[in-house]
Amino acid sequence: MQRDLATLADLPWDDVRLFLALCRSRTLGEAGQRLRVDASTMSRRLGGLEAALGAPLFERGRSGILATEAAERLLPLAEEMEALVARFRGEAETFERDVSGRVRVACPADLAELVLAPLLPTLLQRHPRLQVDIVAGERLVDMARRDADLALRTVRPTRGELVVSRLSSVSWRIAVAPHHPSAARAIRRLADIPWVAFTEDLAGSTPARWASEHLAGITPVLRSDSLTVQLSAVRGGVGAALVPEGSMAPYGLTPLRLGKALRVALGPWPVDDLYLVTHQALRAVPRVRAVWAFLAEH
Repeated sequence: MQRDLATLADLPWDDVRLFLALCRSRTLGEAGQRLRVDASTMSRRLGGLEAALGAPLFERGRSGILATEAAERLLPLAEEMEALVARFRGEAETFERDVSGRVRVACPADLAELVLAPLLPTLLQRHPRLQVDIVAGERLVDMARRDADLALRTVRPTRGELVVSRLSSVSWRIAVAPHHPSAARAIRRLADIPWVAFTEDLAGSTPARWASEHLAGITPVLRSDSLTVQLSAVRGGVGAALVPEGSMAPYGLTPLRLGKALRVALGPWPVDDLYLVTHQALRAVPRVRAVWAFLAEH
């Protein structure tokens, strides 16, 4: 494949973003969703990029796309460019004087519903020119790639140029609905009641690790990657689940009563630390700094 040197000399940053999105995706469609571009446009732009570089970057197949050797060689350089662009943007954004504009906050769905959303009126009253996007879900966004401006996490991030502050601790307890049959007596064995749990793709989470130790051999009647779905299911009477202690009262749940021997056998309840995270390049940006300070205060 012959390189188009004239085009390569003026290679736009958007083409590098496209390349990175493809490297981090399994299909053209998935990469397009990251960039909010349809698959046909992705295919056309990829063809133009490969022509400019003079080398195929991805093999297309029924199962999706696979990076070629050329793409693997270029990926570390593209990631360095991405980091430099993030630093450039972050430095430029520190020139802002007013607390205004959009701030994207990522957090678990239950925290979004029970903590963030109720705080928004106070935040927006204090900073009326702010706009807030809440990205609610159990899966982690990549803060190193600036997928969000701020994040609340129960797992401390270990990579990327990030600023991390511990806000508080989150205790977990076994909960059921008051009308569930198991709420009327002390449970002697965890296998005697139906369970609601996380899916396997969240096996590294605190409740999932606890479940792997204490619920081994027990098949949950419901699994979900959403904690709010689990809370709603428990409230409806599906079964018991390990939930954040602070979520029990808002969902009308009650602690599961345990027999003395079982309670001793389970040992200490699991505890998460709650962290506030942002990218180093954003920490001094007025709108991000303002939301950071507000969340740390509350």
